[in-house]
Amino acid sequence: MTSPLFRGRPRRAGPHLAVRVAHAALGGAAGFVWLVLPGMTPPADAPVAIITPSPAGGTVGTAAATDATAATAATAATAATDGDETSGADLVLPVAVVGAAGALAGYGYVRRRRRARSRTAPGAGRPGAPRAADAEAAAPAHGDGEAAAPGHGGGAGDGDGVPGLVDAENRLLAAREELAFAEARGAPEAVAPWTRAVRDAEAELASAYAMRQRYDEGVPADAAERRHVLAGIAGRCQEVVRTLDAGSASWSDQATQLPGALEVAEARFRELTARTPVVEATLSALHARYAPAALDAVTGYPELAKDRLVLATTELNGARQASDLGRPTEAAGHLRAAEGAIARAGVFLAETDRLARDLTEAARLVPAALTGAEAELAAHRAPALPEGAPPPPAAPLLPHADAVLAAVRAEVTSGRPYDPLELLRRVVRATEPLSAGESGVLAAAAHLAAADSLAAAEAFLATHREGVRLTARTRLAEARRLFARGNAATQADRVRADDLAREARASAEQDVRLRGHQSAGAQQRPDGQMA
Repeated sequence: MTSPLFRGRPRRAGPHLAVRVAHAALGGAAGFVWLVLPGMTPPADAPVAIITPSPAGGTVGTAAATDATAATAATAATAATDGDETSGADLVLPVAVVGAAGALAGYGYVRRRRRARSRTAPGAGRPGAPRAADAEAAAPAHGDGEAAAPGHGGGAGDGDGVPGLVDAENRLLAAREELAFAEARGAPEAVAPWTRAVRDAEAELASAYAMRQRYDEGVPADAAERRHVLAGIAGRCQEVVRTLDAGSASWSDQATQLPGALEVAEARFRELTARTPVVEATLSALHARYAPAALDAVTGYPELAKDRLVLATTELNGARQASDLGRPTEAAGHLRAAEGAIARAGVFLAETDRLARDLTEAARLVPAALTGAEAELAAHRAPALPEGAPPPPAAPLLPHADAVLAAVRAEVTSGRPYDPLELLRRVVRATEPLSAGESGVLAAAAHLAAADSLAAAEAFLATHREGVRLTARTRLAEARRLFARGNAATQADRVRADDLAREARASAEQDVRLRGHQSAGAQQRPDGQMA
């Protein structure tokens, strides 16, 4: 794995390496010339004094010697002066070479800095980065958003006000919560346009996610067509937001309905507060009856519901105080935050009750599913075949299915707690390639398993949406599309929907673990403050 210190480094080392090699060669040449040049200069012969004996005796000799000494000194001084001049000249070339090398190095540094500042795709060279064609396609379309911050879809679109899929779905989820409280206030005719807007936005968003699923599967393959797909997704996301904005009641309208809205929110709060201990007791009973793995999806949900209700208490008090002080806009902001917290607490509690019902139904259905699977396999077992006759097409699948059914039956009769939904999934998957009919007990088992996975993933998204990114949402939307086919769905469709929903839940949980600071269910009020 590439170290994080080097992961973002631009992949343009080739030109930089060539410049460095050239600088090194130039410096080496300058040093070589500097060392060799003095040896190539011919040495000047120093004058030598010649003392000639004089017939006149020592006086003449002494004078000659004195004259010779003076001449020698003068010559030495001249030679020293010449040597100094030659040494100064020798320094000119090395200094010039070093200066040229420094100028080249400075030019390379400035050019590299300018290129780094002008680079617009810093991740293009990282391992695992998208292909250039796809990156180019994603940039102008703004439909490839990822969750970045609460209330925003992230990605290219959100920076310039264009929503992405994540942002559009988060707004739709918030609109559903508001609509539920508006309906509870007992004004169906007032919320009818809002209901239609939410329904239209759901259809638009489903189409956008279907396009995104095909895009993730590599369809279409052409880069230009992929850009058109992303542009279409972005357009549908904009339509989702426009539809919701046009159909929902504004904050100023909600401010005029504060007394009734506060009463509805407080009544719902009291209902969930009283229901929480009951759900805790239900979960404890489930733990005593079923294997721990059967309850992984809702473990800790009652505690999370209590946390949301505590937040709702704070926000409801703030709404009451702001309303009493004559600040309706501030009160409406607190009320919306309280409604969001109450809605999430309701999801946590409802999901626990839903799982309890599904486990009870699955435990009842497991014996019947085993019997139906045995009958399905018996229909594919060939009677005694004539010698040399080819075996039936299903023959290679029968041993594996037999082994799975035997293991499931042994687990049911072992007397130990087990996960009935998981056992149903094993029976359905073992017999799905051999199943000819789309009705009966096996079809009911596949439907129940897929419905359980889908409900669990949707509940997790609704309560942790600030931390869930695009991939999990896209897989969940595809599972929802397959499951919504109803009677037209095949056994393979139900199994595929179950797989996609479970994959979406696992991916969403991983997103929340990596982005846990956004997963606590914080909400953004209209005034921009976080609840």
